[in-house]
Amino acid sequence: MTGDGLGAEAELLIDRLTRDDIEGEEFTDQYTEAVEQLIEAKREGHEPPETPEREAPTGEVVDLMAALQESVTKARTARGEDATVHDMPKKPAAKKPAAKKTAKKQPAKKTAAKKTPKKATARKPRSA
Repeated sequence: MTGDGLGAEAELLIDRLTRDDIEGEEFTDQYTEAVEQLIEAKREGHEPPETPEREAPTGEVVDLMAALQESVTKARTARGEDATVHDMPKKPAAKKPAAKKTAKKQPAKKTAAKKTPKKATARKPRSA
């Protein structure tokens, strides 16, 4: 394909995926609008508009351990088991393995060196 064919295909794909029937405030592109306002302010030499502060989402802080213990209690009660939840026992400190005793180092024994006979290499005669 040539470069023109790819451009036409890209435009066709964009047209197919574009939806004009979606309306509503939740579907507006606030980022693009803010960038356009910033560009316009810079063109005219004005200060950029201030961005409104977003409200922090109000969420409930949950104690996960308390929620887990409550869930375990409910499950045990539903099964008819003793529903008391106890704290987890502390693990004993891991013992360090005993240090290995090393034997005193002794000097290495010397072995008799084997003598290998030298191989005679053939010499090339010198040319005069």
